[in-house]
Amino acid sequence: MDLFSTTRHGGENLLPGDGVLNDFGALFPPQVAERLFAKLFAEVPWRPDRVRIGGRVITTARQVAWYGEADFPYTYSGVTRRALPLSDVLRRIRGRVEERTGVTFNSCLLNLYRDGSEGMAWHRDSERELCQPVVIASLSLGATRRFAVRHLESRRRRELSLFNGQLILMGGGMQAHWQHCVPKQAGVTRPRINLTFRRFRGRETFWGE
Repeated sequence: MDLFSTTRHGGENLLPGDGVLNDFGALFPPQVAERLFAKLFAEVPWRPDRVRIGGRVITTARQVAWYGEADFPYTYSGVTRRALPLSDVLRRIRGRVEERTGVTFNSCLLNLYRDGSEGMAWHRDSERELCQPVVIASLSLGATRRFAVRHLESRRRRELSLFNGQLILMGGGMQAHWQHCVPKQAGVTRPRINLTFRRFRGRETFWGE
């Protein structure tokens, strides 16, 4: 079986109006998604995330890894991270994401949620280092987890469950007008890996220069 075979199709926009949230469904079948999850879980150098809140740097339970075509310095939540070189498996996954969405990406931020006690608070990915308008492809591997969005002004809310191998695309004005989060979920015992492919406009400094 080709781990990276896929079929192109469009994604339904779940946020008509001032945001784009496209649901592309399964990018990989379950057995392939499980193998990719196991490989990334074992090989990625996971480390706790660090965020600055109220002048203090907090270490999160959630773990992360930041990869790019160059050693992009990415600053979010008041802390700067330097990108690792994209691995072969990440490049191949990215190729399938780009084939499905029609968007080109040069970086990937990975999040590891070890169980339902770990989540992500309401936020927007609106950092100045990201190309405008911000377009992010998000691939879920592992446990099914809820994903919620809410409008900054109307507080209108939309929620969906992201399953193993599912791909969504956030674009248009979503990061300007909507927040999103991964709520904690009691009863979820399996880990989840979330790959968020991004378009980074940082300085093109490459390893070894």
